[in-house]
Amino acid sequence: MTTMNGGVPGADLYVETANDRFKRGFSNWFWGSLIAATAIHFGVFAFFPDLKAADMGVVTKETEAINLPPEIEIPPPPERIARPATPVVSAAAIDEDITIASTTFEDNPVEMLPPPPSATAGDDLSTFRAFTPDMVHPSLRNTAEVEQALKRYYPPLLRDAGIGGTVMVLFWIDENGRVVKHQVGKSSGYPNLDEAATKVADIMRFNPARNRDQPVRVVVQIPITFRVQ
Repeated sequence: MTTMNGGVPGADLYVETANDRFKRGFSNWFWGSLIAATAIHFGVFAFFPDLKAADMGVVTKETEAINLPPEIEIPPPPERIARPATPVVSAAAIDEDITIASTTFEDNPVEMLPPPPSATAGDDLSTFRAFTPDMVHPSLRNTAEVEQALKRYYPPLLRDAGIGGTVMVLFWIDENGRVVKHQVGKSSGYPNLDEAATKVADIMRFNPARNRDQPVRVVVQIPITFRVQ
């Protein structure tokens, strides 16, 4: 707005600027802003929800004592089975001049040979005679079955340790080749091998021994050998 002082022509003119207008309205804006800010803060504090600090305490659980089981004593390992001793070649001297007298029918005619015993019924062990050189040895009939039995009954503990042995078994074989009785004649030194040999003997079947072409009752000793293949 432009005015003249006193309405006098030629006097200085007064022009109101934007800054003047701002200064004139500053008081209203200041107090209005202050009142609005107060009202907003009051509203925030009046309606803001209550805040509570969380309980951060450490909760400890009572320790429960556990009774430990009694300590188990572990038995010591079994003793290692010793391997059989290594055979040693004997240094004994043998006389090469030793000879065995020849046996001929002229010196031992058939008429002078003892007759074969007559067949006797029953299992009377007194009717069995020891095998003699003039007899035909009883022969094994089920060789394949016996070989399988040797593998089957070989004690695994001894087999894995490389331990073998021979058991001499006595057989009472009648005139029909039937085994009436058998027992260990000479042990191998290992009870487990002796027991296995008796199991093998249970399945052995024979053709009967013969004396002058007659089947006879005999007692023979047959080796049963276990060896690692």
